[in-house]
Amino acid sequence: MSRVSGLFECDGQMLAATLDQAPGTTGLLIVTGGNEIRSGAFGGQAAIAARVAAAGFPVYRFDRRGVGDSEGENRGFRHCAADIAAALAALRAAAPQVTRVIAFGNCDAASALMLEGGAGADGLVLSNPWTIEGEDTAGGEADRTPPPAAVRARYLEKLKNPREVMRLFGGGVNLGKLARGVIHALKPPPPPSSLAQDMAAGLAGFTGDVRILLATADRTAQVFEAAWDRNDPRIRRCEGGTHAYVDPAHSAWLEAQLLDALRA
Repeated sequence: MSRVSGLFECDGQMLAATLDQAPGTTGLLIVTGGNEIRSGAFGGQAAIAARVAAAGFPVYRFDRRGVGDSEGENRGFRHCAADIAAALAALRAAAPQVTRVIAFGNCDAASALMLEGGAGADGLVLSNPWTIEGEDTAGGEADRTPPPAAVRARYLEKLKNPREVMRLFGGGVNLGKLARGVIHALKPPPPPSSLAQDMAAGLAGFTGDVRILLATADRTAQVFEAAWDRNDPRIRRCEGGTHAYVDPAHSAWLEAQLLDALRA
């Protein structure tokens, strides 16, 4: 399969895109989050695109306005509906055999797809959706404390490990830090943010197939799960996975999830 780069127009500005060509009639549109360029963190999106295309599905990636090689101003994930719509049209023009598009987004790209009710895609793969009000996904001085539910789960996992129990009774654990963690773990969950509620409302109107992927070691995923129905049958968990699925096993898990959605 070959990879080609090009441009498409969005509200009078030119956006950069890359197509991994393949003959399939179902295509994958990768929507980037934050200030991430279309290659993705650590080149992960480019690598995933190549493997998905090798499996027979065309993959289209793009830099939204004000990011990477694209013109315009980056107005954030709440204001990128036009970018996604233009990218969908560009994918269909570049791969005219495509009759069905699955959109994949990680972090605030997943949030954008939810807020826009799927943004015109036929199916959605939503990874580690961003639900934190008033924080910048690109960095900043955000509080990195996991939610109480995540802390409780971590402690329960440690108590199942005989080595950790021996550390506790052998004095190898900072008791002050442990006490602060227990106090935090006993706190009630915070009420869902208005962002999470808006995302749920947007997704409620979407009739296509939806998969919600959560990397269990990722704070963003932990906060999302605390604000969401944990028993939502659309949730699939990558045990020990981090935000960008950088571990080879976790990257393979993500690839399998995408291929499963494309083949559905």
